[in-house]
Amino acid sequence: MPLPAPSIDARAVVTGASHGIGEALATELAARGYHLIVTARRESLLNDLAERLSTRYGVTVDVWPADLTDPTHRAKLADELATRNVSILCANAGVATLGPVAELDPAGERALVQLNVVAVHDLVLAVLPGMLARGAGGILISGSAAGNSPIPNNAAYSSSKAFLNTFSEALRWELRSTGVYVTLLAPGPVNSGLPDFVEESVVDKVIPDYMWVSTEYTAKASLDGLRRNKMRVVPGLPAKAMSLASTYLPRAVLAPIVGNVYKKLGGG
Repeated sequence: MPLPAPSIDARAVVTGASHGIGEALATELAARGYHLIVTARRESLLNDLAERLSTRYGVTVDVWPADLTDPTHRAKLADELATRNVSILCANAGVATLGPVAELDPAGERALVQLNVVAVHDLVLAVLPGMLARGAGGILISGSAAGNSPIPNNAAYSSSKAFLNTFSEALRWELRSTGVYVTLLAPGPVNSGLPDFVEESVVDKVIPDYMWVSTEYTAKASLDGLRRNKMRVVPGLPAKAMSLASTYLPRAVLAPIVGNVYKKLGGG
């Protein structure tokens, strides 16, 4: 059974839709005719996005501001999605931290796990019964090439993405004969803007220009992969090379090399 076609009665859901890959996914879905539910913390950015997409593509865009690190916000969104005809879920929202775990804010580390791991798990569980009942649906989970191996100085993020990488591929296997597609997005560096704690000058020295791919390319490749029911989408040749290295190089060799890169990114 193919991926569900756009329908006025159905919604494609995008988390982390206010910027970066999430914004690009919402834009690409709207361009393909899908009506949307977009969620992120910043309501003003979501409203701007909804106006742009509805004006340009003639789709309905429902705005749902929420902080998915907050269990109450997360539960309300999950309850809402459980009652809706969700044709596609793009579980994309995520954050990263840099530095040794012992030196990082424990509250921030806990929030990272809530957003990157628990929120994805909760929302998948919310939409899955409806998809199974309809015998069709698509789940795109934004993991990362960083989830392929342990990364010192990026421990919580890489570990959270390891969960998503594994969860996505295991879930795909469980749902292989149900009509519900599951695809993992596992990119390398994506040009989606830098967090406040990363200096652009440092990034320019550590990660060369050819390593980056655009959010637009990433979104299109991801949704094309989901439509074809691919197991994993790794956009860009550098990311593919990174994935191969993490698969075949011993972790004892790879971890200190990659950890040193992330130490530099953190200004160390």
